[in-house]
Amino acid sequence: MIIRPIREDEKDRYNSVVGHPLQRWEWGEFRKRTGVAVERVGFYQNNTLKSALQVTFHPLPNIPLFAGKTIGYLPKGPMPDEDQLAAIRQLGAKHNAVFVKLEPNVSRPITATSAHQSITDFLTENGAVRGKPLFTKYSFVLDLSPTQETLFENLNSKTRYNVRLALKKGVEIFENTSIEGVEQFIAILQETTQRQAFYAHSPSYFRDMWKTLGKSGMIRIFNAVYQDTVLASWIVFVTNDTLYYPYGSSRSVHRDVMASNLLMWEMIVLGKKEGCTSFDMWGSLGPKPDKTDAWYGFHRFKKGYGGELREFIGTYDLVLNHQLYPWYRRGEALRWQYLRLRKKLPF
Repeated sequence: MIIRPIREDEKDRYNSVVGHPLQRWEWGEFRKRTGVAVERVGFYQNNTLKSALQVTFHPLPNIPLFAGKTIGYLPKGPMPDEDQLAAIRQLGAKHNAVFVKLEPNVSRPITATSAHQSITDFLTENGAVRGKPLFTKYSFVLDLSPTQETLFENLNSKTRYNVRLALKKGVEIFENTSIEGVEQFIAILQETTQRQAFYAHSPSYFRDMWKTLGKSGMIRIFNAVYQDTVLASWIVFVTNDTLYYPYGSSRSVHRDVMASNLLMWEMIVLGKKEGCTSFDMWGSLGPKPDKTDAWYGFHRFKKGYGGELREFIGTYDLVLNHQLYPWYRRGEALRWQYLRLRKKLPF
């Protein structure tokens, strides 16, 4: 096995072996725009690229304790193994990283009898500890191989009713994969975050995303329109054989016409049309969701479309600086306490 950096001329081959939008070459170029360093490493056998990973490095606050230090992030990478961890340690040393956060794109059905214990043991034996998640541990994943008719029949009865109601009311779905579509999405997202009281990326984040990914074919933007008003706007990703739903926004008006229900169904239709074999709905609560959880409504909404609830390995921090890591975790906890408190204040 030969491990080396990916060259610019290997972009297409690199994209063909990675398994998630956040590992694609274009996503790395987008993250560079946001001010982080990006490293891509390939694993070669007989001069053939077999697998690859993309790690971003984020500077820590320029205070004496963390001056010149970074933290690394490997989102939705391949199954962890010794070669991967060795490469990550080398990259971490190069960027003076306190740790590298790992969130492997490895999942199992929650009904499976086998667990992730062997992977967990491997990571902990190699210096990783449970970390604060950036991705949820669960997601609904819908198999798109059945016919469109079968997929519709597999919807929850209430969901089927809502989709038909939206059609009857005259809701229409239009694609607007353009800078205008991005601006519409941003405007509606700002209304959504104020109503739902959750955090979202800044407008500049989505504008930079469009500048980098707009021509890649990976990003698509769709609107649900009722009486000439955009009620919901979603950004979806199409990568290799999978459709993803990472970003959604909706208005509070005309909620009775069930525009988002029809939009989700039309994304399933899109996935079939694009030749995708699965639809990852990008996060949910677990098998026993708390109905008082702020995200319960999203969980229930996604569940209605017949996907399988899958459990991912979870989040691990590969610790490289054992002296600074506990201080980082304390600072991180205080920061989130402050952000939650600020969200509750009336100003």
